[in-house]
Amino acid sequence: MITVWGLKNCDTCKKARAWLDGRSVSHAFKDVRADAVAAGDVKAWLDAVGADVLLNRRGTTWRGLDDAARAKAETPAGLVELLVANPALIKRPVFVGGDGTVVVGFGKAEQARVEALG
Repeated sequence: MITVWGLKNCDTCKKARAWLDGRSVSHAFKDVRADAVAAGDVKAWLDAVGADVLLNRRGTTWRGLDDAARAKAETPAGLVELLVANPALIKRPVFVGGDGTVVVGFGKAEQARVEALG
């Protein structure tokens, strides 16, 4: 089973879930805010894909941070703390396969990788 992490009101997350449903891929959805993503999960995702893939520096949440909060993104521990405290900074959706494989995003390349997970 694939776990899909995202925001329930995110259009891309909605499209990803509908896409999985259309392919009859077994999955569970978890909201990064409502289900409180754990620091251990964020660390595992960062280890798997890196900060450049996981951290959304283009969104309004990033632009709304002060310099001290942005500085936390410069260290691994600080970045985990920042993403847990501000889950909207996590690019989405995050797909986690049963084997621990992590795929972030929903472009054509990511879709192919997610299909291989299911």
